[in-house]
Parts: sequence; C-alpha cells; structure tokens
Amino acid sequence: MEPSPSHSGSGTHELSGPLVVTIDGPAGAGKSTVAKKLAERLGIRYLDTGAMYRAVALAGHRQGVNWHDNDQVRRLLQSLELHVEEDRIFLNGEDVSDLIRSPEITRETARAADVPLVREFLIAQQRAIAARESLVTEGRDQGTLVFPDARVKFFLVASPEERARRRWRDFKEKGIDIAYEKVLEELLQRDEQDSRRPFGALKKAPDAIEIQTDGLSVDQVVDVLLKHVRSHVGRNSLGE
Repeated sequence: MEPSPSHSGSGTHELSGPLVVTIDGPAGAGKSTVAKKLAERLGIRYLDTGAMYRAVALAGHRQGVNWHDNDQVRRLLQSLELHVEEDRIFLNGEDVSDLIRSPEITRETARAADVPLVREFLIAQQRAIAARESLVTEGRDQGTLVFPDARVKFFLVASPEERARRRWRDFKEKGIDIAYEKVLEELLQRDEQDSRRPFGALKKAPDAIEIQTDGLSVDQVVDVLLKHVRSHVGRNSLGE
C-alpha cells in the first residue's frame, strides 16, 4: 500500500481515501475495548492486530515451531490463511477467537512477535486491509511502523497496577484462574520485552496523542478519542 499524505497535525482535513486511526500502548491499557467502541461510533471497521499475532502463535504452538528457525517459520506462514471478521478470527477456516486468549498462547505470542518474518507477514496483511477500507487499528507499533502516515494516532497509557487489574478481571470472566500478582509480574515482563524488541518495539509516535486512562471508564476514553478524530478530519468527512 502506498502511504497516504499525513494529516495527523492540528486542524481539520477532508478525507482522501480510507481513514486509518491507530491506537498504540502497553498491554492492558484498554486498547482493544476502546478501539472496538471507537470504530462502532465512527461506523468503520475495527482491526484486531493482536488477534492476528495470537493466531499465528497458536498455529506455531500446535506445530511445535522453533521461532528461531526461519525455514520453519517461513513454512508455517506459507500454510496459514487468516480471516478477520468483526471480533472473530479464523485460522485456516477454524474460529480460534477464544483459543488464542489463554495465558499459554499469550506467552507464545510474545515469542512469535519477535520474529521479523512474522511481523512482515502480518504488516503486509494489515496494510492490504487498510488500503480497501477505513479502520481503527490497535497494537504497539501501528502508528510508528505499520501506518506511519495514519491521519489520527493515539497512545493509551495506564499504571501497571491498573492494567494488571484489568487483565486479571478479563481472565476471571473467561474462567481462567490466575493470581493477580502473577498477572502483574507477567505484565511488567511484557512491558520490558515490548520496549526492547528489535523490530516493532512499543514506542509512542511523535505525532500521537497520549491519553491517560486511569480512572476513566471505557465510554469516557472513547468520547475523548472521538472528539480528537472529529477535530482532525471533520464531521462532514465522517458522514455526521
């Protein structure tokens, strides 16, 4: 996909092609939930890039892939067909939306995401989707590496304790029994890993708008983001 002109600066701009809104930030900052609701409010697609990485990690886990062996990784990727449909993801036709959320696959995803071949494979797919339709996309490198020319970029932050509580509640709701202290420990390790990754490291884009989410409800965060999107691209461009 050819980069589109950047419109992330101040002022209102009319859309010229699909709108891409990126939401980056550390694990547990609320990116997925906020991105889904923002996409709904804007009437455009939500792209769960994390689910795409998790699906690849699940496939690799099933096949016992050594993520340090490029030949194995390349063969794995050549055998995969990913399809993202709203909040569901399909791996070679199988709905794996729930399977990819286990702690085991979460840990496997951290290893898979370090592999340049995996990131290149998924970045190409993400850009291809964005070339066809407007979307809200979230991750840790969407505004810096995947869509550096996105019109609007956000960077969500929250304290480690708040993020761990959110992740722990998510696990409990899914019936996964894990101690809060363990969730916090793994989250802090994930923060360290994400900031040091040689490719696709967690980093705030220079033109991203930072949003502190501690003490805010999901709807309050979405309201703030929606206000910024409207101010950047204009209500008329959004069909409002």
